[in-house]
Amino acid sequence: MDNFDNLSASEKAEATELQRLIAVEQQKAQFQAQVHTFTDVCWDKCMDSPGSKLDYRTEMCIVNCVERFIDTTLTITNRFSQMVQKGTH
Repeated sequence: MDNFDNLSASEKAEATELQRLIAVEQQKAQFQAQVHTFTDVCWDKCMDSPGSKLDYRTEMCIVNCVERFIDTTLTITNRFSQMVQKGTH
């Protein structure tokens, strides 16, 4: 829906709003996928055998795992952002 020339003003506004809503839903889906990845990686790394509750060592392993995963993701994202900015100047 890149060509809005033949649409009325209200149709253009509706199309723009629909595109915005789709972008928001895509961001939500990406966030959920990231959470799923955290869960999978950290569960496999930290869980020996599930019990009725987490012991301290397992809990700390999961917390540290997720924090490192987030740190790494942010570092990579920032680096790509810097590369893009340098490439556009």
